[in-house]
Amino acid sequence: MKIGVVIGDFAWETGPAETLARIARAGDDCGLSLIGVGDHLWQGPHVGGPEAPQLECFTVLSFLAAHTRRCRIAPVVAGVHFRAPALLAKTVTTLDVLSGGRAMLGLGVGWDEAEASGMGIPFPSLSRRFQMLEETLQICAGMWEGEQGSGKPFEGRHYRLGRLLNLPQSPSRPRPAIMIGGGGDTTLRLVARYADACNLYAGPDLETRLDVLRGHCAAEGRDYEEIEKTCILPFDAGDPGALVEELRKLEAAGIETAIGIVSGPDPARQVELVGEHVVPAVS
Repeated sequence: MKIGVVIGDFAWETGPAETLARIARAGDDCGLSLIGVGDHLWQGPHVGGPEAPQLECFTVLSFLAAHTRRCRIAPVVAGVHFRAPALLAKTVTTLDVLSGGRAMLGLGVGWDEAEASGMGIPFPSLSRRFQMLEETLQICAGMWEGEQGSGKPFEGRHYRLGRLLNLPQSPSRPRPAIMIGGGGDTTLRLVARYADACNLYAGPDLETRLDVLRGHCAAEGRDYEEIEKTCILPFDAGDPGALVEELRKLEAAGIETAIGIVSGPDPARQVELVGEHVVPAVS
């Protein structure tokens, strides 16, 4: 099993730059597969709400890329409502260029309506956001096609682009890997059709969700084994034995990459503990 982490909050004992650099170095040195950041402008209600500190996702990812050499860098996951699709593709391309081909696009429909409303960002209905998600995936594919994008226009229900042009092109070929977050039926259909990885929650219905994905792969003519199965869950590095046991159960269920949420006043130490006790036990 591969191990990644996602930064869960930003209320730290030390300054943000120092803490992020420590997380990056610790994660890279211990062989983490991925370091991710949630895509929010307000902190979620489970870790303090809007009044708690929250840094912008892609700015943090660029900082992490500069302080790592090996691990993948990804939003876990970007909200489709936050950015125009071509801007998203260009942002991920830039991250891929600057990281030497280590960027991954994590993408989902988003959930925090209060955050969007508070920041003046449109938040359409769930059905419309799913339509936007599929069109965004199609636009990103066109932007990453060939040496400079397909060059074609795009005419969709929600987006119209005159020319899918992308220079410099992403060094990851044929394109940066795409991970779609969420476990609903529509989400998993889109995973089977467009993505390289799914991102599920570690819950009691995990194996059922994987079976649904397997069915969608069969319907789409897609090899189920091609898709990286990831899940997200809190990491309690203070009890490494229990965490390793939980991860082994996830692996037995079919999960290939576990992405742990690290939080608290010293997340860098949490990553160091994961590197010392968890990664050697499960990888």
